[in-house]
Amino acid sequence: VQLVESGGGLVQAGGSLKLSCAASGSTFSIRAMGWFRQVPGKQRELVASITSGGGTTNYADSVKGRFTISRDNAKNTMYLQMNSLKPEDTAVYYCNAPLPTLRFHWGQGTQVTVSS
Repeated sequence: VQLVESGGGLVQAGGSLKLSCAASGSTFSIRAMGWFRQVPGKQRELVASITSGGGTTNYADSVKGRFTISRDNAKNTMYLQMNSLKPEDTAVYYCNAPLPTLRFHWGQGTQVTVSS
């Protein structure tokens, strides 16, 4: 499975962005997935996850109430709606399976920059 993230960009604090994760291959739809982010010098962190069917979602405390994860298995695509963005949300965002043993190869990520 190949993962391609898109939708990042430069936005002012308080603004919104919607990220997309397009996956090739059939195993995407049967796997729990998540959105990660990474800033230089820090470990990649999981900010949101969603079960294979989309029925259960979880969020890091830092994004709870502002970000919404969703997926469309018919389109092999996952989304991250980001509202009320803060400068500390600035990072490269990646999608992948939350469990290390079930991960696909990492995509190139998409840069999100929030200006104050």
